[in-house]
Amino acid sequence: MITNIKEKIYNNERLTRENGLELYKSNDLLTLGQLASYKNPSKNVYWINNHHFNVTNICEGTCKFCAYRRKEGQDGAFIYHIDKAVEYLNKINKNVKEIHIVSALNPDCNLDFYKKLLEASRRILPNTHIQAFTAVEIDYLAKLENISAEEVLKELISSGLGSLPGGGAEIFAENIRQKVCPEKISGKRWLKIMEIAHKLGLKSNVTMLTGIGETPKDKIDHMLAVRDLQNKTKGFMSFIPLFCHYENTEVSSKNKPTGVEILKEFAIARLMLDNVPHIKAFRIQTGTKLAQISLSFGVDDLDGTVMEEKITRFAGSKDPDALMKEEIEHLITRAGKIPFERDTVYNVVS
Repeated sequence: MITNIKEKIYNNERLTRENGLELYKSNDLLTLGQLASYKNPSKNVYWINNHHFNVTNICEGTCKFCAYRRKEGQDGAFIYHIDKAVEYLNKINKNVKEIHIVSALNPDCNLDFYKKLLEASRRILPNTHIQAFTAVEIDYLAKLENISAEEVLKELISSGLGSLPGGGAEIFAENIRQKVCPEKISGKRWLKIMEIAHKLGLKSNVTMLTGIGETPKDKIDHMLAVRDLQNKTKGFMSFIPLFCHYENTEVSSKNKPTGVEILKEFAIARLMLDNVPHIKAFRIQTGTKLAQISLSFGVDDLDGTVMEEKITRFAGSKDPDALMKEEIEHLITRAGKIPFERDTVYNVVS
């Protein structure tokens, strides 16, 4: 079967759902890598000088795979109120190209709070792109303020929002969501908010979380839903496979992806998502060494310096918190690729 799929790939034909399921059945990892590299022939690999700012971990959500959330007053709970947030922003390196703001569902962090935070970020870091708020957070703010998601996005854009991250997508399969994040918005709602954002001119990323009990069918359906929306909006910049970390969570590690399965995920994503420009390996999720290997499996983006990311760290990631330019470029060049520093929307910086 994979022979027929090879022919379709070499003829630049779009793969079907059945093709995707056949790829998941294949144990020929090197051929999958070869095919993914054919679909991504450029040696260019991108990275960004970015800083994560997690404003609060006090959350009304109940996602079982989350080690980050806390209830108010619980040990380890925190929130940066606006004065403290401004103090934090003033300490960030002014040369950072992106500040990435993702937090939690906290009623104290309402629309007015986030508008002030965006305005402060724009004032303190005028040359820094602001990528912030998952579709889940946008939906929460809309409910909190009793307005539409479109109105929320317009308000945030006017205050400096530049793009949306891809978090909160998890896996779109409703039966899995009901088991691990029953109170979270549906996959359809996540996609709808992204469609609204794209129509307003915002670019975004998109993720897929695995290792939470999903099947190959669930993953292919997830990718096809992304591909369908991308046909309409052209708004997704990169697809980011994420892999569950289990420490301090309520999810069993019996479904923990192996290194082979992680590399397959990247390769299949590159083959199925022919209209999404970039496949990103979030090295804090995969580990730096496996992220480097993924560059031979269709990946062309290693994210970046990722300073002060907390969400994956709380779940047990042992990868270095921040990498310097020289370290990232060393990883890329030793993999036989050419490093390019980028901004959030993939303009080359150097």
